[in-house]
Amino acid sequence: MAGHETNGHIRPDLERIVEWVQPGARVLDVGCGDGELLHALVRRKQVDGRGLELSMDGVRCSVGHGLPVIQGDADTDLKDYPSDGFDYVILSQTLQATRRPREVLEHLVRIGRYAIISLPNFGYWRVRMELLLRGRMPVTDRLGHQWYETPNIHFCTIRDFITLCDDAGISIERSVILGAGERPLPHPAASARANWLGEQGLFLLRRN
Repeated sequence: MAGHETNGHIRPDLERIVEWVQPGARVLDVGCGDGELLHALVRRKQVDGRGLELSMDGVRCSVGHGLPVIQGDADTDLKDYPSDGFDYVILSQTLQATRRPREVLEHLVRIGRYAIISLPNFGYWRVRMELLLRGRMPVTDRLGHQWYETPNIHFCTIRDFITLCDDAGISIERSVILGAGERPLPHPAASARANWLGEQGLFLLRRN
């Protein structure tokens, strides 16, 4: 399936998310793109999965693969979902592209018993060095757009995200920080080393 699992493999960050989801769970994948993650969850964990995607191209691709995905915007449409309607609500590499990240985050933990968030770390050392030495907005594997083309509108670090969760009364139940080569780091998410060496963070959340 083009754009989906190749020989059973998906991106390492998505693989971590699949590991965290319990078999047979009710799952809402917000910003699901072409449905790569949702397809893996349905096939490998037999979840009752639904998707919400802004791009019509993504919706068509997902629906073409037999996935129940509708067009919608995380900034405006999550308020219409009932509380505790899902076991897991997933938002992968999308929070930084929303207009109101705190409001979106609060809806995620309201709609699901758990929320799973992954996001790029703008505190990663290569990003810092690009700004320090070249004075230019960085382009990396994880941040692959020029500043004038990027969909990201809220730039945050891992430490910023942890602070947001504290401020919003959201518990971090589990986390993993992925560094160069998408390898997990041994450092706690709240540590300075994780904020320096991590390219992206994945978090399992629950409202207090």
